[in-house]
Amino acid sequence: MVVANRLPVAWDGEDWTISPGGLVRALRPVLQNAEGAWVGWAGIPDFAPEPFDHDGISQKPVPLSEDEVDSFYFGFCNATLWPLYHDAIVAPEFDRQHWGSYVDVNQKYADAAAEVAAVGDIVWVQDYQLQLVPSMLRSVVPDATVGFYLHIPFPPIEVFARLPWRRQIVEGLLGSDVIAFQTRQSADNFSRAARRLAGAEAVGKRDLRWRGRLVHLQPAPIAIDTAEFERLASSVGVQQRAAEIRSELGDPDHVILGMDRLDYTKGIDLRLEAFESLLYSSPRERHQFAFVQVAVPSREQVPAYQQLRIDIEQIVGRINGTYGEPGWVPVSYLYRTLPLEEVIAYYVAADVMLVTPLRDGMNLVAKEYVASRTAGDGVLVLSEFAGAAEQLRAALIVNPYDVDAVVETLSYATTMPVDEQQQRMRKLRNMVRKADVFDWARDCLATLEDR
Repeated sequence: MVVANRLPVAWDGEDWTISPGGLVRALRPVLQNAEGAWVGWAGIPDFAPEPFDHDGISQKPVPLSEDEVDSFYFGFCNATLWPLYHDAIVAPEFDRQHWGSYVDVNQKYADAAAEVAAVGDIVWVQDYQLQLVPSMLRSVVPDATVGFYLHIPFPPIEVFARLPWRRQIVEGLLGSDVIAFQTRQSADNFSRAARRLAGAEAVGKRDLRWRGRLVHLQPAPIAIDTAEFERLASSVGVQQRAAEIRSELGDPDHVILGMDRLDYTKGIDLRLEAFESLLYSSPRERHQFAFVQVAVPSREQVPAYQQLRIDIEQIVGRINGTYGEPGWVPVSYLYRTLPLEEVIAYYVAADVMLVTPLRDGMNLVAKEYVASRTAGDGVLVLSEFAGAAEQLRAALIVNPYDVDAVVETLSYATTMPVDEQQQRMRKLRNMVRKADVFDWARDCLATLEDR
């Protein structure tokens, strides 16, 4: 059984359709073969459908009111946990009413899971929205095997300790048999928090003893459907579209790409500042560059994200107003969601990929770019604060806060010899082929089955 914030299907007004995304693709066959269930919100406030079967999976909807969505999701999850877990890049809010809603909604998910969970079942809880569910569920179904996967970073104790409800969160997670993280660093951060705040005892390198139980901490970096990206990147349609993109940009020598959700964790403003500095320092060569920034709309009703959009658009306007000329625009800014084939066409078209978040649990865009480079060339510039940096060491690793270093790295990336590009990209592609999203799911579930 999977317990996640959202169901793997969405209601379009007439029927249920399967949601896109690697997690759903990876877990569908597992749940279908196991006659499994998925517990989650249908994505529409004040919508309470009865449980139903779809695509061979039992769907258990958790109804949420509009007030619960505002207080639980936009309040505690996205105004408190999201900034806190991303190193407090933006100051988190600590609202007692939002915390109360978080507790109540987590209880709803736990109750819904308990209605269908039985002795011996494996229940896999997903992500930061549901950190109290493991302990809540264990109190009702003590003989179930409970796992938890955190898709975002777990912060250092010095940051996490600011949370007034830090002990409750840690104890909620310690209800799990296995807690899996994107990186070793996040697993280590949680271990320190559990020992200091909840009195857990370290047992060996990756286990904690808490209230007579062993809790295993598993570093399990999430992956992508590598074969699917390679297949689409090699297709005639995507290759043609990539050539069109380069032509539309004026056939520059160097196409540089950023592809992100519009979120303050992604460092888009500093990335643009670095590109602006590159243009300033390269007056004779600046026409060789074209920078494309795709920003996927995110949490558009939240004021901080509305302001972020305004800020980014002002930076883009300043760069283009300062350096643009008739027939040449240095920055092409796309604020929209693109179809997957179009995303991959941009990956194929880009000579350099800038993935420079200020903090990220993993950042699958980096892996998607590598998988799409079927010709074996291209350069990945990757933030040291992305979880992917633990695996993709052959990228050019940068500190995104050090704008001068990013400029220097970007300059080198655009002049890197082809043989070095190929050598680095070969190592990167071997890494993303080594373990895809299906291997990731099998590894996580096998660890749960062994408990």
